Amino acid sequence: MTHRRWQDLSAYVMPHNFRGRSIIVVQIWWIVQATLFRWSPQGMYGWRRFLLRLFSAKIGKNVIIRPTVTITYPWKVSIGDFSWLGDDVVVYSLSEISIGEHAVISQRSYLCGGGHDYKKYTFDIYADNITVGDEAWIATDVFIAPGVNIGNGCVVGARSSVFCDLPEGMVCTGSPAKPVKLRC
Repeated sequence: MTHRRWQDLSAYVMPHNFRGRSIIVVQIWWIVQATLFRWSPQGMYGWRRFLLRLFSAKIGKNVIIRPTVTITYPWKVSIGDFSWLGDDVVVYSLSEISIGEHAVISQRSYLCGGGHDYKKYTFDIYADNITVGDEAWIATDVFIAPGVNIGNGCVVGARSSVFCDLPEGMVCTGSPAKPVKLRC
């Protein structure tokens, strides 16, 4: 019996300029993130904002970013005024990820801006933008898939998985997340 090959990783090729910066800049950011960013005391929000801006992230005023947040490519991230990113949040910014003003991304949530095309033998990588609207609240341990838009004021319940757009002003829960009631 022959084994069918589903993917051949030896055929994988990273698209030119996929990261948006040279590999040297990427490596410098990852070193800065692993040291100066992560080792900074909890209350040094201004320091972490400064470091992200140094690497071209668009960070609004009084944004709270915990030291355990991981951001893959800060130059692809924008965060509006007064927003919060909790402990162990991952912003996998293979594409543009935009977080609105007064938005909360709670601990252990994962914003996934890209993936691989499992239908292609070469396992091609792709990126698709994510938008989290103003005043949205992404509760703890939520997964947000590539290409998703979360409406203004939307609440996504704990441990939900979001694979399609969610409307403004709704409370949404589940896997896949679906609107369950109006946010009052």
